[in-house]
Amino acid sequence: MKGFKQFLLRGNVVELAVAFVIGAAFTAVINAFVKGVINPIVGAFGAKDLTSYSSCLKGPCEVSATGEVTTGILILWGSVLSALLQFVITAAVVYFCLILPMTKFSARRKSLAEVQAEAEAKEVLLLTEIRDALVTQQR
Repeated sequence: MKGFKQFLLRGNVVELAVAFVIGAAFTAVINAFVKGVINPIVGAFGAKDLTSYSSCLKGPCEVSATGEVTTGILILWGSVLSALLQFVITAAVVYFCLILPMTKFSARRKSLAEVQAEAEAKEVLLLTEIRDALVTQQR
């Protein structure tokens, strides 16, 4: 039990749980955006709901009142298109709102650390020169 408790209280597990919860909430926002904005825009050119787009692969396709295909082979490519749009929008938002700013922030932080390291190196060199000059002067 002690090992299990240590495992749960490690930072990585807690961070992963928080990321999962935030990701689920973020997915709900993206799904609402696709259903509320993207689907109506697509609906201006065709059906209002992307999931209604389908093709019959074989024979006359008949769908029962419960939504089950009774005859034929129905390909629901609209739902795939909707999921693909949700994925692309999610990936774009994650990239432009999270990854890109963090990359720029990390680059700035790294360049600042390099400037500080360079300044420290110059300071050490200057102090070494002063020490050597004092030693020479004392002789």
